[in-house]
Amino acid sequence: MADIIQLLPDHVANQIAAGEVVQRPASVVKELLENAIDAGSSSVKLIIKDAGKTLIQVVDDGCGMSVTDARLSFERHATSKIKSADDLFNLHTKGFRGEALASIAAIAHVELKSRQEQEETGTHIKIEGSEVVSQEVVVTPKGTSILVKNLFYNIPARRNFLKSNPVETRHIIDEFHRVSLAHPNVRFSMFHNGSEVFQLPESNFRQRIVNIFGNKTNEKLVPVDESTEVVTMSGFVGKPEFAKKTRGEQFFFVNNRFIKSAYLNHAVSSAFEGLLKDGAHASYFLNLKVDPQTIDINIHPTKTEIKFDDEHTIYAILRSAIKHSLGQFNIAPVLDFERNANLDTPYQQHKTTASAPAVDVDRSFNPFASDDSKSNSASYRPKKEQSAGWESLYVGLEPKGTNGDIAIDANNFETDPEHVSMFQNASQETGAATYQLHRKYVLSSIKSGMLVIDQHRAHQRILYEEFLKQITVKEGVSQQLLFPLALNFSVDEIKILVELKEQLEHTGFVFSKLEGETLEITGVPTSATESGVSIILEQLISDVENEVPDSSFSQTDMLAKSLAKSLSIKTGQSLTKMEQEHLVNSLFACKEPSTTPDNRLTFVTMTVDELDKKFM
Repeated sequence: MADIIQLLPDHVANQIAAGEVVQRPASVVKELLENAIDAGSSSVKLIIKDAGKTLIQVVDDGCGMSVTDARLSFERHATSKIKSADDLFNLHTKGFRGEALASIAAIAHVELKSRQEQEETGTHIKIEGSEVVSQEVVVTPKGTSILVKNLFYNIPARRNFLKSNPVETRHIIDEFHRVSLAHPNVRFSMFHNGSEVFQLPESNFRQRIVNIFGNKTNEKLVPVDESTEVVTMSGFVGKPEFAKKTRGEQFFFVNNRFIKSAYLNHAVSSAFEGLLKDGAHASYFLNLKVDPQTIDINIHPTKTEIKFDDEHTIYAILRSAIKHSLGQFNIAPVLDFERNANLDTPYQQHKTTASAPAVDVDRSFNPFASDDSKSNSASYRPKKEQSAGWESLYVGLEPKGTNGDIAIDANNFETDPEHVSMFQNASQETGAATYQLHRKYVLSSIKSGMLVIDQHRAHQRILYEEFLKQITVKEGVSQQLLFPLALNFSVDEIKILVELKEQLEHTGFVFSKLEGETLEITGVPTSATESGVSIILEQLISDVENEVPDSSFSQTDMLAKSLAKSLSIKTGQSLTKMEQEHLVNSLFACKEPSTTPDNRLTFVTMTVDELDKKFM
């Protein structure tokens, strides 16, 4: 039998490796930015076009590369970071496997320009699909400039799997945030399609956070600082009152490397236990310094997951450090059994003596005396004239009903005929037409048996079709606020709301200001409350960031879904009989009453035969 196992060609092996390292344009941005940091750069510039699909360029002023190093950098597993297996547990740099540039060069057109400080000229290399097209001497500034063009040009299937430009841009910005937050001592700038997105000067950690997420972030931060033999922690957590429904502003950095850790995230959540509303997530920006020999970074291709030798100790230290910071800055309540501040003597009364209270007693008062004697002898009696005339408050409200109950004239009410008919039907029926089960399901009887409706899903379908109609017909109903509502978002979030402003106005929102980092609202949809506006918009921004569609119709559909999800009746909410019947009637007035906007069942039916079988 002939041999069937063969060695893969280098270009095929590189493309396979690229599938692990380069998942989307943001993966390329991450690798190139980390290489610039490893080169000791003090200034890094990121330039992208078409969300990185057409161009990704990173320019730094680092140490640069020699002619030989520039050529070897594109070979697989060529690295200057490690020389033996022991070096894997003593890493102080970002990249170390030496496969990033080789993987990127296998699926894109790459141009590299690099010069060392002591050299007069640099090197210019062009590579297309792992093949070196040209290498020549060039005059270039100190440092390295690398261009990645036409990503996935030779793997069209991978390119087709990329999301829309706004979604891919969002992922690139996330990677930019992670690298720039980890290195506040480095200047960063970012440009997209010729326009400036970020300009971050060299600063401290707190100022870097404010420069990225807006000036209003400064008042939300609570410092965390703890130093032990196991780990040194520093950074900030957000105040509980500024917690959001989304997990956007949550960053862990271990030895200046961004990581994801559900275990450490749980430690932060437990520290905020009792301070956050249900479903809210606190923000945090935490730096952890540990001995490199106590962690393993080489467990995931993207190096965003690491393994700690002693996770339990770090968990406990992190939790207690955050609790201490929240208590120290009077964010969390503190129990002190030694003294009560309410019993302290005011400063202006500190040296004065206490005076005995005066007591006035009517010694001639006799509770058993007759009314005449009371009126003659009592010099101390209540003044009834103050309450005289109280009967006038009830003039015109005499009972008209036969049983002494107050009768209400229904002709004096101007109400929607649909609601009036539902009220009359509900009052005329001797038995309940609907029943709410566990504040989650609404039961209703039908000819063939029983109908079980999920109240949250049903209301979601109702609101979805209402919002879709309002946006399409442009006839949203708004309720005006007594005072304008001012909200603060980051610059990126405001840009998203600006794009959706017209459609939001069709649903009932009225904006008086929408610029910079401030949003001012004077009107909201009739189904929304003033206190829930921030939650609605945060959920909408999160939905847009994760799945922004290309066409306007799909964007309208997404907007209607997001608003319906935020404003629909939640599980656990008690409904009156009238609300239950209105929910049932409105559901079956929809075009697609059987499913939610994301194709989940809104109700199920159970026939009498099926019930009979349960008793057999």
